[in-house]
Amino acid sequence: MTPGAVIDLLKLRGYLSDAQAEELEDQLKTSSKDIVQLTVDYGLMTREQVFGIIAEDLGAQYIDIKGFSPPPELVAAIPSGTARLYQAVPVSHDGSALTVALADPLNAQIGEDLRFALGKEIVFCVADTKQVLDFIERVYTAGEGAGAMDDILSQLKTVAFSDEDSDSEVNSAPIVRYIDLVLEQAMREQASDIHFEPFEDDFKIRYRVDGALYEMAPPPLHLSNTIISRIKVMSNLNIAERRIPQDGRIVMSLAGRDVDFRVSTLPTTFGESVVLRVLDRASVSLDLDNLSLPTPIYDYIEETIVKPNGIFIVTGPTGAGKTTTLYACLRRINTIDSKLLTAEDPVEYDVEGIMQIPVNEGIGLTFSRILRAFLRQDPDRILVGEMRDVETAQIAIQASLTGHLVFSTLHTNDAPGGVTRLVDMGCEPFLVAASLEGILGQRLLRTICEECRQPYEPSVALLGELGLSPEDIGDKKFFTGGGCDNCGNSGYRGRQGIFELLDISEPIAELITERAPTVVLRQKAIELGMSTLRDDGLRNIYNGKTTIEEVLKYT
Repeated sequence: MTPGAVIDLLKLRGYLSDAQAEELEDQLKTSSKDIVQLTVDYGLMTREQVFGIIAEDLGAQYIDIKGFSPPPELVAAIPSGTARLYQAVPVSHDGSALTVALADPLNAQIGEDLRFALGKEIVFCVADTKQVLDFIERVYTAGEGAGAMDDILSQLKTVAFSDEDSDSEVNSAPIVRYIDLVLEQAMREQASDIHFEPFEDDFKIRYRVDGALYEMAPPPLHLSNTIISRIKVMSNLNIAERRIPQDGRIVMSLAGRDVDFRVSTLPTTFGESVVLRVLDRASVSLDLDNLSLPTPIYDYIEETIVKPNGIFIVTGPTGAGKTTTLYACLRRINTIDSKLLTAEDPVEYDVEGIMQIPVNEGIGLTFSRILRAFLRQDPDRILVGEMRDVETAQIAIQASLTGHLVFSTLHTNDAPGGVTRLVDMGCEPFLVAASLEGILGQRLLRTICEECRQPYEPSVALLGELGLSPEDIGDKKFFTGGGCDNCGNSGYRGRQGIFELLDISEPIAELITERAPTVVLRQKAIELGMSTLRDDGLRNIYNGKTTIEEVLKYT
């Protein structure tokens, strides 16, 4: 259910004060719990009371269906795929009307669509959303999303659309439901990206989970243009323009959560390729305590982010979690007495209390131009999404030297490489040395699935690739994932970071001023106690968090 609708209803009925409603809305931004459970956690009312209020407002009956086992003829009243697609379950049948409970009773459109799909007279009741979803999982055993996907795909195969994307085709019920189902399945699998890829003989849909791509059941090839156009309509892009790349954004509610999708289109030989980046606040931890930082690095960051001036950079390749780390830093210092400004391309997560400005190269609103304007806005801390050019880097340096703390990112392989990149851009080494506080290098490694984690003995050759001998490891244990349903038989579930921190101490600053190469900076930092990405990878191997193969892959 849409959280806002529930909060508005409870306020309207006098069950929530304005202050309580505001506090719940704040909690929703960082919590993965649904609005009803948050209301219960705050001790305001029980789940039964919340759904009872919803039923009263709708003029419907509230029914407890916990553990309800319906007879087969009642189950057959709603096909498996339809039940999963509309998140609806049959509760009773009096011979003339079918009584149905929806997971989202406040969404009237779903009810109308279900009536149309079933062609029956329906009376809607209200049941606990968790109980409805549990009913679907218990009773309709077609597999996780498979029944709904098979059902809608069979419908799509019979649909004959023209080559021209008319409004009626792009917004037709089967296409709309199919796109929603694809997005819901990707969200359920905790995907970070969804790829729609047209080829000569088929139309692939793949989603990325923990850095690896998995393929969904493909839709009919002749619907590829219509599906792509539907996504472009949802993201407010020009559906008539297929010759140039476009960027957009979709904001929608899925499974009771507000989710943002960053949309990118790219013209290819056989049509437009579209990639959706999933920006789900509930699945991303924007808290320093949850980033699995080594204790020395955690302590260093806590000290650095409260300094009055300087530059703190996070570096790593695309998808290394740099933005998440910086957001966690900003949230820690986002206090009433501090003015925070960010320039991002695009703004990935909306954070209360921070002024966030999206870059727009098309109208000349570049990082450097925004950064100049920032300095006239009296900020305390500034986030520059990325230092892409010398102009942006130089303004960031000037900002730090005039009493501002600046956060930013760079695309380099390791922390010492960040210094060299700034100098190679054209920044004066002595200014870099004077303004830089530290550079954090990071990567994301897949973690071993907790359900199928098991010990194993790595081969001598594999240990040799890590630079270890049997004598080095002593009695340390190694683990791997055997593969199970929980992890899709991959042996991995979830990801976490590995880190290395280059502290710009006096000896390092002197080397920067002398234009020392990366290898010299790195060697000196290690002498001074820097733990490398490989070292942190070994720490995670010994802790049983990840495998040797993952560490070798990313370090």
